[in-house]
Amino acid sequence: MSDTFDVPRVRSDSTSTMASQSTSARLMLRQRLAQLLTCLEDLSSDDEANEEVSRTLDDAFHLCGRYTNREAFRLHIVTWNVSTAEPPADVRTLLQLDLHPATDLYVIGLQEVNATPVRYISDLLAEDSWSHLLMDTLAPMGYIKVTSVRMQGLLMILFAKQVHLPFIRDIQSTYTRTGLFGYWGNKGGVSVRFSFYGHMLCFLNCHLAAHMNYALQRMDEFEYILDMQDFDMHNTPNVLDHKVVFWFGDLNFRIADHGMHFLRSSINNGRFNLLWDKDQLTMMKKKEPILQEFEEGPLRFKPTYKFDRFSETYDTRAPKTWFGFTGKKRKPAWTDRILWRIKPKAIETEDENSSTTSTSSADDDEYPVKVMQDMYTCDVSYGVSDHKPVIGTFNLEMRKKLESPLVTLTVDGHWSADEDATFTYTILENFESSTWDWIGLYKIGFKSASDYSTFAWVKDDEVAANGEVVTVQIKNELPLLAGDYVLGYYSTNMQTLIAFSRTFQILESKRAVMEGQVPENINGHEK
Repeated sequence: MSDTFDVPRVRSDSTSTMASQSTSARLMLRQRLAQLLTCLEDLSSDDEANEEVSRTLDDAFHLCGRYTNREAFRLHIVTWNVSTAEPPADVRTLLQLDLHPATDLYVIGLQEVNATPVRYISDLLAEDSWSHLLMDTLAPMGYIKVTSVRMQGLLMILFAKQVHLPFIRDIQSTYTRTGLFGYWGNKGGVSVRFSFYGHMLCFLNCHLAAHMNYALQRMDEFEYILDMQDFDMHNTPNVLDHKVVFWFGDLNFRIADHGMHFLRSSINNGRFNLLWDKDQLTMMKKKEPILQEFEEGPLRFKPTYKFDRFSETYDTRAPKTWFGFTGKKRKPAWTDRILWRIKPKAIETEDENSSTTSTSSADDDEYPVKVMQDMYTCDVSYGVSDHKPVIGTFNLEMRKKLESPLVTLTVDGHWSADEDATFTYTILENFESSTWDWIGLYKIGFKSASDYSTFAWVKDDEVAANGEVVTVQIKNELPLLAGDYVLGYYSTNMQTLIAFSRTFQILESKRAVMEGQVPENINGHEK
């Protein structure tokens, strides 16, 4: 059962106010509007004055437009140190697939995925067991694996509803090692950045140094990761340049000073607030400026480390003895965390970079993103690891900067394996198209861009021009059995599917009956 408590929704944005202040501001605005109507009635017939008022009203309408037509997208983040274990049989409750409204984006960050040399090489050749389970679970619900990044035991995977894929662009990933003085990837961070409807988002999954006495080293590692990670993007070359950053993982911060008895008594009685002041991450936030830019929901769930496997009991193992020294049982701690950061408003300066700063600030003002956390909890029912998974769900409120896909795909006629199929595509906007781009045929419920039934290359002699209607044929390669499908345009340079056709049906082929794949139907009876 999920260890869930009633947590107030935590909201982050640069324009948020208290409810009473908002009510007062609305009353004042209405009074001013009433005064404006009176003023307009008394206004002279001076054309110049009327034009000036009209321009001012246009500015007011433009301002209102910034805060209307906003949409909310649901984001579901999971972080879990899986301690080299194989995945459980079912992760549906972890993904909360029965919630409404449905999630738009899933970001799964794992640490300590089995990375023995043989296993790691096999995972590079084919998907690892965790990715397989997640894809098998999410694909039937309409979620597609967009991308993933792995560094030894660190793994992060992004899933999205198909409808959002054409607006997830500029995907890039990177990783930074911090283990063994930066030469080993058992510790460090992996990140994925992308544009979501034109808004720059970045997700950073970290596994930092362990043990109680290494809090300062954990901070050093986090800052090193931020310094080392860069992207080939002129407007967001670094992690903190993004409009919203989500930082999560096994951050390994512990609960200092308190003894084991006090810790367990506080946890058993649900008095988690007694432990907050001694949580190392909370303490570090008071003196580290970079941490003060990040927000986190209240820790109203059980510390997620260290448990006996397949139980909800904290570490009961007998202390190990090494060369005559006796070890200690691990104290419970909130090692697994999810934080987020809204990019602070730029401070305008008078130097040569002021024009760039002002442009960025104006864009942030016109297209703000609001982050509201709906849930922050752990699920103690999963026992394959000595860590419990942590779940954070969010609402991202934003105005879409992008409304149209880069390409349209149109299906012609009826499709069946008994004859060649024809479709057309048209490039609507400039993008880095390539003669290596291809269009895949995907059965509804497909898992990723590589999970196609067949494909066709785009125009192979030259890149198609904007607005040009290009006709493509698929010959003798269609599925024999009936089913619902879509066409998807895969951009090699953008490394993602950037457009889809409408859903259409492929008819059952006569060959399928001849080859015995389906029974022949005669006069309503199967033969």
